[in-house]
Amino acid sequence: MRVDVPWPPIEPPANRWTFPTVERADDHGLVCVGGDLAPGTLVAAYRSGLFPMPVARRTMGWWSPDPRGVLPLDAVHVSRTLRRSARRFTISVDTAFADVMRACGDSSRPHGWITRDFVAAYSALHHLGWAHSVEVWDSEGVLVGGVYGIAIGRFFAGESMFHRATDASKVALVALTELLAEAGFTLFDVQWQTPHLTSLGVVEIGRDAYLDRLVGAVAGPTPRLSGAGPT
Repeated sequence: MRVDVPWPPIEPPANRWTFPTVERADDHGLVCVGGDLAPGTLVAAYRSGLFPMPVARRTMGWWSPDPRGVLPLDAVHVSRTLRRSARRFTISVDTAFADVMRACGDSSRPHGWITRDFVAAYSALHHLGWAHSVEVWDSEGVLVGGVYGIAIGRFFAGESMFHRATDASKVALVALTELLAEAGFTLFDVQWQTPHLTSLGVVEIGRDAYLDRLVGAVAGPTPRLSGAGPT
């Protein structure tokens, strides 16, 4: 169901937790465990260079990997094949956020971690204007791909993506990078580099360099993504 996403985002109640510094991270990037997924907690975490992911079924972990995967918005790799493939699809923004999240959390996918609690938490951020999705639809109007994440200032944290048709997740990610570049975003965080993301231009940078860039990116107002929010 489409939500009229407010812009600018609505600041949530303050975070009631104190996160340790990211220098406390272990070799896997785990900084601490516990806390909650309240909107204020999530926004504070991303502003601090952290993101949530469970370490066990009922234990929330907060992560800051070193190195960090980022996608330079001026160096996205889009092959001719992918450009041709994109013509088969229709792109939308913020029209099916929860559907995208649920598809990303499909229990049949390996290493799935997006639970109903995560869907509820990020949907709350979506209603406040912080979380966004890009959807990919086939010629019959079926949702076949998408990506979602968090926008704070000129920083965007890509969380997860899915596909049910060849190239649909790549098409979603490329569409998102174009929206971010057009809006003037300066840091697109994808957490970890993978072969799939490397093919699109994702590179790794050290944690210190990432945090330096993050400070400038989260400062100031959040640009409006084209097509997002009420007209």
